[in-house]
Amino acid sequence: MKKLAFFILTTLLFSSCFDVLDDEPDNRTKIDSADKVRQLLVSAYPDAVPAVICELSGDNLVDNNVVVPATHNDAYALFQEEAYKWENITNYSTGEDDTPYQVWEAYYKGIAVANHAIKAMLSMSADPAHDSDLAHSWGEAHVLRAYLHFILVNVFAEAYKDETQSVKDWGIPYVTEVEDVLIVDYSTARKSVAEVYQLIEKDLLEGMDLIQDSKYKVPAYHFNRNATYAFAARFYLFKRDYKNCLKYANMALGGNPLSSLRKWASMSANTINTLLNAFNDETAPCNYLIQSTYSLQDRMLSACRYAINSGSTNEKVPATKDILYEGGGPNWNSRLKAFDGKIYRWGAGSEYGSWLFRVYEYFEYTDKIAGIGYVHILYQPFTADETLLCRAEAELYLGDKAAALQDLGCWTLSHQVEASLTQAGIDNKYKGTPYVGYDDTTGEYYTGSNIYLSDVHPQQMSAEWPTLTDEETRVLQCILHFRRIETMFEGQRWFDIKRYGITVHHAYRGPMEDEIHHDYLRWNDPRRVLQIPRDVIEAGYPSADRSQPSGSGDGSLMTSSYAIAD
Repeated sequence: MKKLAFFILTTLLFSSCFDVLDDEPDNRTKIDSADKVRQLLVSAYPDAVPAVICELSGDNLVDNNVVVPATHNDAYALFQEEAYKWENITNYSTGEDDTPYQVWEAYYKGIAVANHAIKAMLSMSADPAHDSDLAHSWGEAHVLRAYLHFILVNVFAEAYKDETQSVKDWGIPYVTEVEDVLIVDYSTARKSVAEVYQLIEKDLLEGMDLIQDSKYKVPAYHFNRNATYAFAARFYLFKRDYKNCLKYANMALGGNPLSSLRKWASMSANTINTLLNAFNDETAPCNYLIQSTYSLQDRMLSACRYAINSGSTNEKVPATKDILYEGGGPNWNSRLKAFDGKIYRWGAGSEYGSWLFRVYEYFEYTDKIAGIGYVHILYQPFTADETLLCRAEAELYLGDKAAALQDLGCWTLSHQVEASLTQAGIDNKYKGTPYVGYDDTTGEYYTGSNIYLSDVHPQQMSAEWPTLTDEETRVLQCILHFRRIETMFEGQRWFDIKRYGITVHHAYRGPMEDEIHHDYLRWNDPRRVLQIPRDVIEAGYPSADRSQPSGSGDGSLMTSSYAIAD
């Protein structure tokens, strides 16, 4: 099915270049039925995720060359060192996995497929949204187009701040037309971050109510109803429309969310393949959406350079293995019970890095004798567990702290924590000062006492950000900590870092160096915007301005920079 869909897409993309294709050789070259539209949309789901570049940019991974004495490891791939140092990422090939180019190309390809499907449906019906044969695909195409732009804008642009600030930040091209010419001018499609969010919302609402799970053979590999509601909940959370976030999270989770959370207690730890199959089970109610990708994240994590590690007090590197699964929480001590028997280590001890089984790769052989093929990793862009944490955050900002605590307690219960979650436990766990922070008053970085705290700067991001009491702020810290655990290896921590202006510290030492370098990323550092792929820049697209803090300029729409000046 995927090969047929790709054949149809390829024929359409190049039909204007070759007159011979004006004469259709067979019925595969024209999308003229609801079934062909559904087949085409299969290839709109991207086979790439920004997980690796986002994890390297964030604060989950540390450099073993700093933490482990006398080690001088190379990165698994050259571009990974650039990502960790927040440099422009240029050392990659166009066919390499996990690069900015792979993400940009895969997501815009998916957008192109969705646009072809929409155009085809309009040629078949004057009102596809009310056509019984086409309505579902019309909904899927619009929701998918919204999601693909959502990921691109959160990777390659500033985080959403508010309508006033975000209209001044360049976003990405929001493409809604079919590309039927060889060279396309995207200057008119390039929007501000605020405009991109408006268009995402328009597409999302256009398609949401049309999704019919019964139309899918395997709903978990498509935007089914729950995946769509979960996407809406996260979108509105990022936009700080907490009422709509709560509305759609409720629709996804239903009346008994615990029944749909991941069943960690029933996952056998006999073999890694057994664990992996259970985690990626397409029938599990927690897995709203599953995405198959070409990714080498497993190999990167076991290559001894960037890892979840034990940290270094001397170099102010926190023990990320404690933050993520070994160091306890507000109502549990030491390791989360859910992870017992499910953590794998490289080398003799945890100082060389450890990783959860979920990123273990599937290998697809193209030639078993030669031992060659493709590496796949399955990701879950939307799950019941992450949606529950979206809801908890919305509830907190809506003034319902009790409901937020109940959802957080539900999350710990699903992770086999027997003790109840209380405000007192949260107050005790999330007290003190962040281990790495930035003082806006003095303009200096500091080292605090608590590795579990995120140094947030929401009011600096937007004056419209709601303020919280001290007690509520500690609940927020708990939510951010749980989200960090829930989404490790997925790159979503980087999105939280961007939207909350969280301070990040990286210590690194190159494989041929003795000196250890320290660098910090504060809330308005322009390096929070990942540079668009060099190949796109070389083709004439304006590059991101990563030299000036966000919010500086003369008020004009800049044509040579990726930021719209303040």
